[in-house]
Amino acid sequence: MSETDKAIDIVPIKRPVRWHIFVFMLPAVIVYSAVMVLPLIETLRLSLYNTVDGQPAFVGLANFKVLFGDPRWAHDFWNALVNNLIFFAIHMCVQNPIGIALAALLSVPKLRGVAFYRTAIFLPTLLSFVIVGFIWKLILSPIWGVAPWMLDLIGLKFLFAPWLGKPGSALIAVSLISNWQYIGIPMMLIYAALLSIPEEVIEAAECDGITGWAQFWKIKLPLILPAIGIISILTFVGNFNAFDLIYTVQGALAGPDMSTDILGTLLYRTFFGFQLQLGDRSMGATIATVMFLIILAGVSLYLFVIQRRMRRYQF
Repeated sequence: MSETDKAIDIVPIKRPVRWHIFVFMLPAVIVYSAVMVLPLIETLRLSLYNTVDGQPAFVGLANFKVLFGDPRWAHDFWNALVNNLIFFAIHMCVQNPIGIALAALLSVPKLRGVAFYRTAIFLPTLLSFVIVGFIWKLILSPIWGVAPWMLDLIGLKFLFAPWLGKPGSALIAVSLISNWQYIGIPMMLIYAALLSIPEEVIEAAECDGITGWAQFWKIKLPLILPAIGIISILTFVGNFNAFDLIYTVQGALAGPDMSTDILGTLLYRTFFGFQLQLGDRSMGATIATVMFLIILAGVSLYLFVIQRRMRRYQF
């Protein structure tokens, strides 16, 4: 029998279709679609409609023109967007660098009590934002707060001010409270990334005389850049979805004088209404759509531009 005949007689093996995979995934797909996908589609659809003569009517991009063109809507939107960018910038410049530094300290082999420090730093992340907001409002209160007393113990009481009640410092104060609560997340992610670095790499660096902080900057930091990128995009998404802590500390009006108003609080007041203000579902959906597009643009920039450049550091 020739080689050609043998090749013809070979029958390819057909792999059975693994239907059980789809069966196990079906509940998760149904729940995710019901909770995330369908509300998102409905929000995008609702942003293109408005109430005309008591009936919903398709208005296209008219709601977006009102949001960006009407002086009242535009003022509130751009104020909230700028505050949101400041809120995000403070997290990126304070929370994440401190989280990386804490992770680097905890990864020192000879450090004692690592488990205690990890638990103590990560514990605020597990607390409810209502508890965190209420506690910090008491701490920073100029009447019965402990902050003036603690500053007085070290002779710095003159530095105290009602930070949550001043328009110039309220947003910074709320941002720092958020940093205190969630700093454990970047710390734990970076700590896990540092522990995953192969021992061979560390030993090779030590053989070359690279130890201490020089080893962190030259060896470890480039290797954990993908983890830092993930933390950055999680911070971006979380900050542009933020609402709960500001609502707890400063209320739905995000005072004083809208100085802590971000897109989340603006969306809440617009969609559900507040006090004497009636809710506007169409404009609320429009703000939610803009938030979605901002987050989508940031995530896309990370996935298709930044992440590709960091792949060369992976091992």
